[in-house]
Amino acid sequence: MSIGLGVGSSACFHSRASFHHHHHHRSRLSAVALRRRAGIPVLEPAFLRVKRGGCWATDLTASSSSFFRAPRALFHFHVDHGALLQDAGATMLVTAGAYALVLAFDKLTMLNVVEQTFSRKLVHILSGLLYMFSWPIFSTSITARFFAALVPFLNCVRLVVYGLSLANDEGLVKSVTREGNPEELLRGPLYYVLILILCAVIFWRESPIGVISLAMMAGGDGFADIMGRRFGSLKLPYNQHKSWIGSISMFLSGFLISMGMLYYFSALGYFQLDWVWTVEKVALVSLVATVVESFPNKEGIDDNISVPITSMLMSLLFFQLPPSSH
Repeated sequence: MSIGLGVGSSACFHSRASFHHHHHHRSRLSAVALRRRAGIPVLEPAFLRVKRGGCWATDLTASSSSFFRAPRALFHFHVDHGALLQDAGATMLVTAGAYALVLAFDKLTMLNVVEQTFSRKLVHILSGLLYMFSWPIFSTSITARFFAALVPFLNCVRLVVYGLSLANDEGLVKSVTREGNPEELLRGPLYYVLILILCAVIFWRESPIGVISLAMMAGGDGFADIMGRRFGSLKLPYNQHKSWIGSISMFLSGFLISMGMLYYFSALGYFQLDWVWTVEKVALVSLVATVVESFPNKEGIDDNISVPITSMLMSLLFFQLPPSSH
């Protein structure tokens, strides 16, 4: 019974308060209208004055709508702030991983556990593929690609510093160069990281073009060199520096790694593909890139330029560029 009285009294009080509020509001509006008709200035509290579309509104609804817009802006700030922290953390993580990878092969090479040529090609293969594999840990922000590109950019600066002999790193030179000459860092290895930057900034993870180009450069060209050096006794008739087994390995590994990475990004929802059509086109891209790589290199063009650029141009014929909004 006491509960009923409490509820009843509460309802009664609420209705009275509501009536009093509406009555006071109507009387106030009437007084305001009369004063305006008489030409008497009306002074209103500042918190009731809200500007809408060039004119001033004097109702609480306008004030409340303006008030509730603030949390929305705050929410967007927190979202952007969270993406910034995510990308900064991902950049540090991937940079540390890339440095650890090179450092590990530096030590293995210096200890003569792995021969220099094999170490160089393993770094060539793993660094590009693992870098591409890390892209999904970056946010969906439009600036995420630039954070990702910062990783190879830092490596680019490192290569320039050591390539110009501004500092010395014997382990790095041994693990990524053919002859142990620091100046070699300014050629193949430097071109390699520049292609990584290009693919991250221009194509990113929303386009198969960059994925295929990096897969052919890192995986295809890398395995071609390993297999060609070990089992390449049968040379190509038009280039005695290239072998049949090396070219076949490049075609197969480039094709398989490209398809694997395309499936990886497709499964994560970055793009959707017609797989029958994609298999045919990727096989064609791999074939053309393999043929270009097998030609005699009279002009001195490095494979780290010719292979990915050829793959990009061929892929552009079949796949669309990513939307600029991404």
